Amino acid sequence: METKKKSFCTNIGGQAVIEGVMMRGPEKTATSIRKPDGEIITAINDFEPISKKIKFLKWPIIRGSVNFFESMTIGVKALMLSAEYYDIEEEDEKQSKFDIWVEKVFGEKLKGVVIAFSIILSLCLSIGLFILFPAFITNLFGIQSNSIKTLTEGAIKLIIFFGYLIGISQMKDIKRVFEYHGAEHKTIHCYESGDELTVENAKKHSRLHPRCGTSFLFIVLIISIVLFLAVPNSASLSWGLRSLYKIILLPLVAGLAYESIKFTGRHNNAFTRFISAPGMLLQYITTKEPDEKQLEVAIASLLAVRPEKKETAVW
Repeated sequence: METKKKSFCTNIGGQAVIEGVMMRGPEKTATSIRKPDGEIITAINDFEPISKKIKFLKWPIIRGSVNFFESMTIGVKALMLSAEYYDIEEEDEKQSKFDIWVEKVFGEKLKGVVIAFSIILSLCLSIGLFILFPAFITNLFGIQSNSIKTLTEGAIKLIIFFGYLIGISQMKDIKRVFEYHGAEHKTIHCYESGDELTVENAKKHSRLHPRCGTSFLFIVLIISIVLFLAVPNSASLSWGLRSLYKIILLPLVAGLAYESIKFTGRHNNAFTRFISAPGMLLQYITTKEPDEKQLEVAIASLLAVRPEKKETAVW
């Protein structure tokens, strides 16, 4: 009788980049990229979460916000690395005066400055689109009921979120990134199933994964709606103050969303499948079926970060 393989859950996550995949393991991060000449290169970096140095950052809820910012930093670095290989091919020899000035002012610190600026800009755009704008709209229409105001703001957030995903999914370059996103998920599924990491094995697995960032963002939106419904008398505040308390509560929202994703990723039952279903359905937009070459890249990245000992099976 053939013994059914037991699936196990890992702390390995990833992100699609330009013509590549970044994988993050317990101790390392790796970004594998297929260069224009077809060669796969892999950049490996040691990774030590800040929670190893500051123990209370491992506490539930708190660890979610910490992980979110660490993931953003690692993700931006991986994107910058992948972009470098394609910028080189089209780089204009003549630098603008602004580029020369920036390099002169920041020198070796330039990359860190760019990463910090990218993260701050992303956060500002997210706060503007998903907090300030909905609050401004409901204030403009003079809605006084906290529940109606919160639900209306929630509907605006979801419309923006879905509209953004559908819009970018039509772009040719983004479709390539979404294919690598699918390759990332298939490869992690393959590893977690106990199969040997080969292209043929990875092909068999789903491109949807319960611990995906798309699911995380969707859960963030849902939790924010539920949480803000519970805040009494907030509808009477000005849209600026209402937005401020929402910004203050963001770490709590991110923490709760992280715990939810972590729980559903480590348990496979009717309840977890039910609560993760909307996020999984969204992945039909943000992932596409990869080809064999894209799976090769994802496998190269995961091989570079996988721990020597597999974690305990929990599915």
